[in-house]
Amino acid sequence: MKYVLNPQTHPHYNMAFDESLLSSLLLEEPVFCLWQNRPSVIIGLNQSAYAEVNLPFLEANGITLARRVTGGGAVYHDLGNLNYTFTGAAQTLDQEACLQQIVDALRDLGVPAERSGRNDILVEGRKCSGYAKRMEKDRIMVHGTLMFNVDLAQLTEALAVPGSKLSAAGIASVRSRVANLKEYLPQFADIRAFRQALQERLAGKDSEITLSPEWLSAVQEMADTKFSTWEWNFGHSPATSFQKRRKFPCGTVEARFSLRHGCLDGLSFGGDFLGNLPAGELAQRLQGTPYRLPELEQALADAGSYFDGLQAHELALLLLQDQ
Repeated sequence: MKYVLNPQTHPHYNMAFDESLLSSLLLEEPVFCLWQNRPSVIIGLNQSAYAEVNLPFLEANGITLARRVTGGGAVYHDLGNLNYTFTGAAQTLDQEACLQQIVDALRDLGVPAERSGRNDILVEGRKCSGYAKRMEKDRIMVHGTLMFNVDLAQLTEALAVPGSKLSAAGIASVRSRVANLKEYLPQFADIRAFRQALQERLAGKDSEITLSPEWLSAVQEMADTKFSTWEWNFGHSPATSFQKRRKFPCGTVEARFSLRHGCLDGLSFGGDFLGNLPAGELAQRLQGTPYRLPELEQALADAGSYFDGLQAHELALLLLQDQ
């Protein structure tokens, strides 16, 4: 099988690289690629970023959020994780055979891996890999993860579901017991050695495809104009409902609202707070405001008229932060 090299580790670039393999590397023979991401959470095409991810934790720890073009659940990536992608014409790429190649390669290296469920690879009952797929016209892509030495503490915190989330219309992730493959591969000092060994088992040494500078430039443009944008990563989220509550000097303020396409919808305020003007007027005015700090602060500039002494920044954080 032919392969391409991708040394980049930026998740937005790598999401664009994957989509480009599917849509514009139109070769008859199937192609695969092994690649890595710096710390990031990758959510599925149909998921809500607000419902699936601990966004304050991501921001505080420099973890990137990215949305992929395939379905399935949210996954945490770091440089202890190795990803694989297979693409090709649907008539020549056997997705089941590709996945079995991964399992066979792991078993050949000494890992008692087995496929299980709809999209998992397990080792002794624990998940070490998940995969997803997408069809585009007559082409197919299958891609997935291989946890070699992932920071499990970071993974757990990053994928913590917000307690203030009431419901989400998108696809929820399934949380599973997980395992790092390094536990079963003591012969590999680091993930680079594991990556090389896996590469050798999936393709011969002389089957590399060289990608043109023009093709790579188009990948970067797609990363910049689609995969790194707020509209794609947040605005694409399905409807999600929240309830937030906090005590301020003016009294307790409770906010109930939904997010649609990353904007406030159906906001209402309740509580025993004091204010000069009815809070319902403010709630109505906020309809359609993007769920981001700058826009919220601007829209809440006169918050003190509705909630005695409350600053715009304080009310914006009530809406944004988990309780």
